[in-house]
Amino acid sequence: MARVGYFLSSEEFSPTELVEQAKMAQDAGFHALWISDHFHPWNDAQGQSGFVWGTIGALSQAVDLPITTAVTCPTVRMHPAIVAQAAATAAVQTGGKFALGVGSGEALNEHILGDRWPASAGVRLEMLEEAVELIRRLWSGELVTHHGRHYTVEGARIYTLPDQPPPIYVSGFGPRSAQLAGRVGDGYVSVLPDAELVEAFRSGGGAGKPTQGGYKVCWSRDREVAEKNAYRLWSNELIPGELAQVLPQPAHFEQASSLVSEAAVADHFVCGDDPDEHLRGLNSYFEAGYDEVFVNQIGPEQRGFFDFYAERVLPMIAAPTG
Repeated sequence: MARVGYFLSSEEFSPTELVEQAKMAQDAGFHALWISDHFHPWNDAQGQSGFVWGTIGALSQAVDLPITTAVTCPTVRMHPAIVAQAAATAAVQTGGKFALGVGSGEALNEHILGDRWPASAGVRLEMLEEAVELIRRLWSGELVTHHGRHYTVEGARIYTLPDQPPPIYVSGFGPRSAQLAGRVGDGYVSVLPDAELVEAFRSGGGAGKPTQGGYKVCWSRDREVAEKNAYRLWSNELIPGELAQVLPQPAHFEQASSLVSEAAVADHFVCGDDPDEHLRGLNSYFEAGYDEVFVNQIGPEQRGFFDFYAERVLPMIAAPTG
């Protein structure tokens, strides 16, 4: 049976709401959790952005599901040494059921301390690679001193460590970043059902490593209501190119999203209560080569979504053949 998890949106829901959603996900039969890590939401309509490490601590006491950050940027807003400590604690709290998902980040979250946001994607990936190396060194439990191109650590040691270091899954939205994920990551995460990216990850060194994909739906018995909620809350997902990496404020995403039509959003997201449409959306990721898919419900109809997936979708999921 294919593995389907639930994607907790830190941008749209409070920490308390996310814990309740995690409980519902566990009861509904979802096998694991993703949780986003942001300082700002993408737009003011989403309205939240709690500190993910506090939420993970609460989740660890509320459910038994594995948890992956999707994704943490360990390069600017938070120094990799602090991310290493936070992730090690999360792994201890969850009894080893934690994976650190990392990515090169967005200016939206990373500009807040006044640090320069690198315009070059190549520099951002270089920073990510050094951060991953440093995090793993710190997880050894040894005293670490590091003077790298981007980061300095002086005599740091992490004392609270899990029995085994958590895996690091690396995000990639283009061939170059997917290949980096294959080379330095223990797994791959993406929100695109793109078989070419999965293959770039595997050919770059990721053969045999797990792959996780995530996507959003908007369940409602009223398709029109679902489409309006998706447009109001997540039209930013259709902003093209590198804008998502370089725009610094939610207001800028709202301005760019004004160019996205309601029809385009309705076509992009699975909306409504047709189980076949939801199944096709999930299977598009499995057919692209993902081992696990994490689905997020947009908007307020959370209980209805979980009941629908428990009764009409999850029992029908099967890994594609051929």
